[in-house]
Amino acid sequence: MNQSFGKPYKLCSRKMIDRLFKEGKQLRAFPLTVYYLENESTEKVPFQVVLSAPKRQFKRAHDRNYVKRLMKEVLRREKQPLEDLLNVREKQLALFIVYGNKEVLSYPELEKSVRKLLGKLIAEFADKE
Repeated sequence: MNQSFGKPYKLCSRKMIDRLFKEGKQLRAFPLTVYYLENESTEKVPFQVVLSAPKRQFKRAHDRNYVKRLMKEVLRREKQPLEDLLNVREKQLALFIVYGNKEVLSYPELEKSVRKLLGKLIAEFADKE
């Protein structure tokens, strides 16, 4: 089981991010919101992601960075079921995850939220076929 979460997982394409907000769908699991879209990317990873902590809620950069670092670590550890499903279905996703709470959740609470969010995302794709 590969638990790396390097550069290939990072969604950098501005065009894809714009398309994600125009055409993509949305799921919520407090305090996270995910926008997702099936992608035609030629990347070797099953999904690419952008993590966001809004400046409106976290005025200081170190707070935003801390929240994004926590989300990245939780996603790195919990990504395997989503990767397995997408590899079986031979699909790729573009994800944009937004943290939407004014307070920083503890690691276990954030882990629970990410699991719930990924569960909803997996259920969404399991229902399609």
